Amino acid sequence: MRRWNGWGDDTIDFPLQEDALHFLRERVGQGIAMADAAFEDVCNRVPPSRLRPHRLVDISAPVRLRNGLGQSMQDWLRLRYGVPGPLPDGVAFPESSEQVRELLDFAARHDAAVIPYGGGTSVVGHLGAPAGARPVLTINLSRLNRLLDFDPDAQLATFGAGVAGPELEAQLRARGYTLGHFPQSFEYSTLGGWIVTRSSGQQSLRYGRIEQLFAGGRMETPQGTLHIPAFPASAAGIDLRELVLGSEGRIGILTEATVRISRLPQSDSFHAVFFPGWREAETALRHIAQARIPLSMLRLSNPVETMTTLRLAGNKGLIGLLERYLSLRGCAHGKCLLLMGASGDRLPVQQAIGNALRIARNHHGVHAGEAIGRKWKANRFRNVYLRNALWGRGYAVDTVETAIDWLRVQPTMHAIEQAAAQVLHAEGERVHAYTHLSHIYPQGASVYSTFVYRLTGNFNTDFARWRRLKAAVSEAIVASGGTISHQHGVGTDHAPYLHAEKGELGIAAMRQVFRHFDPQGLMNPGKLTGACNEEATDVARKLA
Repeated sequence: MRRWNGWGDDTIDFPLQEDALHFLRERVGQGIAMADAAFEDVCNRVPPSRLRPHRLVDISAPVRLRNGLGQSMQDWLRLRYGVPGPLPDGVAFPESSEQVRELLDFAARHDAAVIPYGGGTSVVGHLGAPAGARPVLTINLSRLNRLLDFDPDAQLATFGAGVAGPELEAQLRARGYTLGHFPQSFEYSTLGGWIVTRSSGQQSLRYGRIEQLFAGGRMETPQGTLHIPAFPASAAGIDLRELVLGSEGRIGILTEATVRISRLPQSDSFHAVFFPGWREAETALRHIAQARIPLSMLRLSNPVETMTTLRLAGNKGLIGLLERYLSLRGCAHGKCLLLMGASGDRLPVQQAIGNALRIARNHHGVHAGEAIGRKWKANRFRNVYLRNALWGRGYAVDTVETAIDWLRVQPTMHAIEQAAAQVLHAEGERVHAYTHLSHIYPQGASVYSTFVYRLTGNFNTDFARWRRLKAAVSEAIVASGGTISHQHGVGTDHAPYLHAEKGELGIAAMRQVFRHFDPQGLMNPGKLTGACNEEATDVARKLA
């Protein structure tokens, strides 16, 4: 069964070895394990529903709790400590676009806020119910999961937008095709969620980000149904897909999506290359990206993440041999790990990897073969379970990510990590911060930073600490000139920083679009542009 207060399947664990725990104690101190709130106790704190009865709506406390929050640190703190905050008054599980339409009309008649719910994997506060007198209806789209149309000649497939990653790929794989969109949340996140948050999959170099894959679809809005045809290309005015992409539930609910698919690759190949330091690694990475070699993935870890990866890998004997070999080749303290992958027919895959390796060697890269790459592929959707294991030992894990041009990649990385360290240092604590470049472009890269720090065992203290940490690293991103989100979206956690990126005129235009489709302001209120003007102004003033 899916965990109600953590990540993933409750039968899957990512055990921490004693060496890993010793490493964490060295870096941030001894964690203190805490007892989590019991599901039944938290259910007893769910208030009575304020919604009128409806045949499609479940108002039971367990269903409302399981569908009321996502996977952000704020959500975890609330669930683990048993302080859930506002929850939806009911949850509906429609099985068609027509039932979604019925539910939106019901919400409009009774002035109920509506929260679309896909896989519940949001890490930036997309799913929390707003506080206030208005009742809240969550619409869970998991039953909109069928393959509705398949066109192999045009390489298009239409799905219900609630289809989760594994269901989608299984239905395509049976026909010899793939979408190729593999975010870390792949096992639970949904096609509709990917589209409305502008998701990026781990192999986006080959298959594209979700905006390249989304061809058209159907969205139910409070004002009516928006149909978007799937043209190969069009010069007919504003592209309506852009109103849906990144809309985060503010204009309506995407119920069907047509996507561009590819034939299954003959071969997937993932290789590891180590560099003596960041300068050589970043230069090689930039040259590989600008050579436009047809790879599927490039992922570069900074020295701290590389060290962390090797320390947590287990199998001390093999890792020790690798470390000694790399040291002899000039990659010792400060080394950086690059993972590169290619997908497709076997010969082009071999050629792409060979061309990338030649550039890497020109910058002192040491090829370490495919073993590390194979292990990464095998665990790429399981590593997130480490978050559960760390919490159980008294440690919190949070992340931020951005994208920025090459000139500012390294300064931004340092600014983010230093901002986190300063916040924790002011409280007499340490943070283990590390970074990788997760998606690479000729113009720049995404910068993805992770923070591990100790929990206190007190909800109010830990919640306030997380807010200070989140604010500091977000301000560092904006001050560096990066986007506030490359792949996670905005939600509520990033909303105060969107003004700095879009400007007042841009924010006003977005709000006008939302108002056009949703004049009552029912759809996912408070998300994306929902930060109060005062908070946004304070952030802008601080960064000026």
